[in-house]
Amino acid sequence: MEGLVTQIQGLSGTASDVLSLQNLLKQADDSLHAESTRLPLFLDQLDPSKHSLGYLYFLEACTAGPVTQELASSYVLTIARFISSCVTEQIRLAPDKFISVCKRFKDQVLLLEEPLRGVAPMLTAIRKLQSSSEHLTALHPEFLLLCLLSKCYKTALSILEDDIFEVDQPRDLFLFCYYGGMISIGQKQFRKALELLHNVVTAPMSTVNAIAVEAFKKYILVSLIHHGQFPTNLPKYASSVAQRNLKNLCQPYFELASSYSNGKIADLETYVEANKDKFESDNNLGLVKQAVSSMYKRNIQRLTQTYLTLSLQDIANRVQLNSPKEAEMHVLQMIKDGEIYATINQKDGMVRFLEDPEQYKTCEMIERIDSSIQRLMTVSKKLNVMDELMSCDPLYLAKAGRERQRFDFDDFDNVPQRYNI
Repeated sequence: MEGLVTQIQGLSGTASDVLSLQNLLKQADDSLHAESTRLPLFLDQLDPSKHSLGYLYFLEACTAGPVTQELASSYVLTIARFISSCVTEQIRLAPDKFISVCKRFKDQVLLLEEPLRGVAPMLTAIRKLQSSSEHLTALHPEFLLLCLLSKCYKTALSILEDDIFEVDQPRDLFLFCYYGGMISIGQKQFRKALELLHNVVTAPMSTVNAIAVEAFKKYILVSLIHHGQFPTNLPKYASSVAQRNLKNLCQPYFELASSYSNGKIADLETYVEANKDKFESDNNLGLVKQAVSSMYKRNIQRLTQTYLTLSLQDIANRVQLNSPKEAEMHVLQMIKDGEIYATINQKDGMVRFLEDPEQYKTCEMIERIDSSIQRLMTVSKKLNVMDELMSCDPLYLAKAGRERQRFDFDDFDNVPQRYNI
């Protein structure tokens, strides 16, 4: 071990030396795991900011075994310091090792019941491991889980705003979108939550997985909260496995959506109470209650399409609220949230519904529209590049050739001649 430490110290200067060191460390990997109990002593002889690759191999080997709570407390500090100071170019030479160490770091902060301690180091680890902001790493779900457990939702938003085009493993995408959806729900960003949960339930899958099932339950509830309805069928681009199985596995939620669509709050509350244990065991009871509460809003919004003015008493009666005061609180909150446009006359208790005042000609609105257009153009260009790369991929072309006999020849007229199979 002493000789290996000396080599690490001597071969961590230049890029060519580090590549030579990488080969030595690969050969010594089994020996490092066999001597794992001695390795913490040698870590003190290495500087994580200079000898990152060697430090990583030693750290991965000494944390591979069972970890007690006392050891976890020590390792958390060591790994956090390493993540903060390690050289990006060196740790990218052994990404699997780095991912293993970071996942163990997550396990250790959870063992200590201190998930917040892991949030900042894990975000740093992601940025160092990523080839670009479009790259979804195996550490993204781990980071979002720590944000969820520590209720540190705002920190997660910087990751969730990135457009993802490169994924290492499908499971990482499922978990990333599922945890991201839950964080967006926690922030009341229901549109973003719907987008992320939608990605889970419509992603390609050969068999139904537990992540998709749980995501679909939340997808139904968030659809009711945000849109006031839920379509009975998944989009055509969802996998046939999802279309065949998810509905049967989430039947109570489909029945809830059906009851919601009737617009009768009493019937909905009765159904929720009858299935309370089921929703509670799924950890979705809070979201179900938000869906029930949203029905009042939907019923008030329907009134705006029919009436120009209504008394608070009439609103309470039609929406099945207990009193005019309760109706007033709902209307005020909806005005504040921009869900309706109205004024309330406090003297006679009358509500006047108004048209949307937005004229879409302010500088701020024009900037928002321009920003959206620019983003769409960027995404379109990216998709075109991906399409071109796929059309040249040998695996794709071979599969298209095997399936060609199933289609008419005209189906392939748009394929460039140089790609003829």
